[in-house]
Amino acid sequence: MARQKRIALINDITGFGRCSVTVQLPVISAMRVQACPLPTAILSVHTGFPNHYLDDYTERMRPYMENWAANGIDFDALLTGFLGSERQIEVVLECIARFKQRDTKVIVDPVMGDNGSLYSSYTPELCAKMRQLLPYADIVTPNLTEACQLLGTQYPTGGIVTEDELNAMAAAIALMGPHDVIITGLHAGEDVRTYLYADGHGRSFDNPKIGRDRSGSGDAFSAIIAAALVRGIPIDEGVQRAAGFIGHCLAYAEELDLPWNYGLPFEEFMGELTAL
Repeated sequence: MARQKRIALINDITGFGRCSVTVQLPVISAMRVQACPLPTAILSVHTGFPNHYLDDYTERMRPYMENWAANGIDFDALLTGFLGSERQIEVVLECIARFKQRDTKVIVDPVMGDNGSLYSSYTPELCAKMRQLLPYADIVTPNLTEACQLLGTQYPTGGIVTEDELNAMAAAIALMGPHDVIITGLHAGEDVRTYLYADGHGRSFDNPKIGRDRSGSGDAFSAIIAAALVRGIPIDEGVQRAAGFIGHCLAYAEELDLPWNYGLPFEEFMGELTAL
């Protein structure tokens, strides 16, 4: 039966702050791909706010995905985001075992930390558990902090790495399972760099650095990459489109002087994605 491409989003749903599924669903939909959330948690606002309400969804994830299976639903890709516990990673492994078919792609965004520090919920045990997803991943999209955690290496001073060091890191992560590795948010002078390692070769993409880091940027990036993948768009084009889209959103956020935890005002630029 002919149908649209379809991606399962294994991530939390946050009401305010433009992150996780709240960003990924509209972005993927704009690219003419159906987005199907499997919630890991429900939050009123993300944890970058002084106070937040959180409803952990771990106990309901298995019956949720079992009902998908009972209804014969399948997916062209599975995209993982923030996972709050080792138990949730176990559920994701079960989800991959249940829904990954020959042509189903798995995109892992190993949301663990940034700027050299882990998020407060992440322990060494949880980081080690995250590595268990890599053998099943087609694409993994860590920032530099997360790449270092996946490899068990020290974060470099000032977050500065050479092209040769990036190539070695990405190649080492690829040996753990993923076909393609995309290291995001790298410092490169007046630019922000994205490093793509695909088919055994590395390449950098630089975009002007605009303002400060904002919530949801990684979620938007991984969503565009996932939708591009199932649409058959070449990976290097997907990376450039994702970085360019986020750059436009960041510039507008600076124009509006939005607090960092309000996220990307991506709604203004959705037309860029519908053209893909």
